[in-house]
Amino acid sequence: MFDLLIVNARVVNEGTIRELDVGILDGRIDAIAPSLSRDAKKVIDARGRYLLPGMIDDQVHFREPGLTSKGDMATESAAAVAGGITTYMEMPNVKPPTLDSQALENKYALARGRSHANYAFYHGASNDNLEAIKALDPSATCGIKIFMGASTGNMLVDAPQTLEDIFASAKIPVITHCEDTPMIQESERQARERFGEQVPFSLHGEIRSREACYKSSSMAIDLARKHGTRLHVLHLTTAEEMALFEPGPVEGKLITAEACVHHLWFCDEDYERLGSWIKCNPAIKTAADRQAIREAVNDGRIDIVATDHAPHTLEEKNNPYFSAPSGMPLVQHALSSLLDQVSAGHFELTTIVEKTSHNVARRFELEDRGFVREGYMADLVLVDLEKRFTVIRDELLYKCGWSPFENKALRGSIDTTIVNGVVAWDGKRLAEAPAGERVTYRRR
Repeated sequence: MFDLLIVNARVVNEGTIRELDVGILDGRIDAIAPSLSRDAKKVIDARGRYLLPGMIDDQVHFREPGLTSKGDMATESAAAVAGGITTYMEMPNVKPPTLDSQALENKYALARGRSHANYAFYHGASNDNLEAIKALDPSATCGIKIFMGASTGNMLVDAPQTLEDIFASAKIPVITHCEDTPMIQESERQARERFGEQVPFSLHGEIRSREACYKSSSMAIDLARKHGTRLHVLHLTTAEEMALFEPGPVEGKLITAEACVHHLWFCDEDYERLGSWIKCNPAIKTAADRQAIREAVNDGRIDIVATDHAPHTLEEKNNPYFSAPSGMPLVQHALSSLLDQVSAGHFELTTIVEKTSHNVARRFELEDRGFVREGYMADLVLVDLEKRFTVIRDELLYKCGWSPFENKALRGSIDTTIVNGVVAWDGKRLAEAPAGERVTYRRR
């Protein structure tokens, strides 16, 4: 007997869409076939809907420990599963920052039993923790995160020899936030000189400029090629940067690239309406840049699509330019925003599944996740591509209580999210007991 049987689903997996039944037993996909007749404790008739592997978000900031007025692992993972995200990889710029193995294990302990989605945590880099990075157990973390641009606290890595040493010694993927800090600081100085503290948010893309992004991204790529480092460059924002990456499948690539959902959705024209709400780093840039990133998703220069979910309170965000922090909450509507763009003709549904599930599992060598395959963990999301809904504040699960998508009508709803075989979100309610587990890896 199956624990859960999903029948009549349009299963989207590895470039195909087929009508199949999927049987789940003991947290794993036990059987996949055009028709499964075994009994089940629970049956979901998915007729007319699509069954995808759950989104694996390789970049979130859930703010715990130390910044929990903005969010925490329980609240933000709840929003994530409501948005079809079944696994997340969380960033190290918390308080204290995740700069050694003990801090890393402390975060796993915080997530255990509280996270609605599966979880992994990055080990951070600083100018003075090289020995901790060299001693790192490759099975303990998804990757080594380097802020090669401005960051929180002690996490800006700008010492040239330290960067060389990290790239030379890394045994697992190095993940980079790429912006050139001196260039940004000079742009900020000029903006202050012109506007004082009342800098228009519309200038954010010029202050955190395309030149600052390109200089840092190209430096990271040069270091990776020099040392043979597996490099993954996060949240790219400019047309120029797309030329730095190779098109085609992710398999065999030394260097991979990521785009974020807000850079695929918003452009600089939206600053007038949303202001600080879409202030993020790297900055949202022009409509032409957005189009170039969309094209790079389709030709394989962009390998992964993620969120960079980074909540702040409304009180913090509703400040003047220099006081308003960068970042926005995104996990609850990230996948729906991508499904909307499928309906609009920007992407194929199979492409979105590849970029949000398959390629993340491949790049980070995740064990038994990211695909609809027999024997794999049952991390699945059932979506309705035709259903339209409007994002309203009362239905948000974020601790911060707001969203840049508020009052926006999206086409593509999350019907059911399954984590490790458990219905974590049924379209209206969360499971009583969080079902998330620590991610494991297939690493040599």
